[in-house]
Amino acid sequence: MNDQKRIKLAIIGASSFQNPLILKAKERGIETHVFAWENGDIGERTADYFYPISITDKDAILDQCRQIGIDGVASIGSDLANITVAYVANALDLCSNSIECVARSTDKSKMRRCFEEHGDPSPRSIPFGVDSHINDLDVGYPIIVKPSDRSGSRGISFLSSEKGLMDAIEHARDEGFSDTVLIEEFAQGREFSIESITWQGHHSILALTEKFTTGAPGYIETAHLEPGRLDMGIRTKVYEVVESALDHLGVEYGASHSEVKVADDGSIKIIEIGSRMGGDCIGSDLVQLSTGYDFVNAVIDVALGVEPECPIPQCQSRGAAVRFIFSEKDVDILDALKNEHQNWIKYESEINLSEHEITDSSSRLGFFIFSTDDAIDLIQYLPNSNSTT
Repeated sequence: MNDQKRIKLAIIGASSFQNPLILKAKERGIETHVFAWENGDIGERTADYFYPISITDKDAILDQCRQIGIDGVASIGSDLANITVAYVANALDLCSNSIECVARSTDKSKMRRCFEEHGDPSPRSIPFGVDSHINDLDVGYPIIVKPSDRSGSRGISFLSSEKGLMDAIEHARDEGFSDTVLIEEFAQGREFSIESITWQGHHSILALTEKFTTGAPGYIETAHLEPGRLDMGIRTKVYEVVESALDHLGVEYGASHSEVKVADDGSIKIIEIGSRMGGDCIGSDLVQLSTGYDFVNAVIDVALGVEPECPIPQCQSRGAAVRFIFSEKDVDILDALKNEHQNWIKYESEINLSEHEITDSSSRLGFFIFSTDDAIDLIQYLPNSNSTT
């Protein structure tokens, strides 16, 4: 009889984007304890143990984890869950970034101040609180208005003039958790994200992802491609900028997802950095399809206080992409891909062609993931425009 204690991992969140983390842990023989508001999500069924506790109820989750005897706490692709991960892990003396680091990387106002203090290139940003007045603003248009504490394109507005500014501010407030919103210089350029894993302050860059969006006003992601199409010289500069900013934010452990814009002249602006894995299937699927590196497995290792396998630096050998469903047009592209290259399709979500308005990433109608040897071959199945503004 084997009396060895079974390793127990707390996972914050139960959505389909958390499910790869649950399944990977179970594949390793780790006991999974999943916390989320009960909503019928897949993680409620795939977890070994499910607790219907909101991911924002940090103290209730902490109390339950103490009773269980948790060995690590993890989540992927969620800023809100990341706050609870750090809170619980630090209280239990488990491996995690500091609470201060996670605060800086989930509150965009604190993040911008950190970048400004250390000279990291990022758009000029003005916090706008309940006591602020539009007449006092000193901004040059165009601008972006967004919540200071949300992700997934929630509450974002693009404005080319002052018209509609107050409506945009109220929209951001409605979507955010605080009353403060950010009014920011609009950064020109193509948008990319950089996926990394960090152990004891050493950052290993895994992949460069190219982002496709709807453009103004909401900039909702329509697709992602790895490896992103960027000149190697500029790519190296992007990596240097990101690694420096990760240091300044205080990222010492785990996954990170850094979003940047690169202008035509090669100048770089950091849009935001999350001290967690990127969502939208980037970290959970695209990185491994593109590089062969098991990013989810590395996140589990770090949560358990184990140094993750050292990746081969920027080892990208295949193309991988995810395209999101907004309309019948996207389904037509999926059907064409099935007819022409069925073997490229790696995953197809449930697709719900409803008539509701798509206002952010959470309201998209489905997605499909596909991969082949050369990323260039995938371009024809991606949206026609990758916004450069």
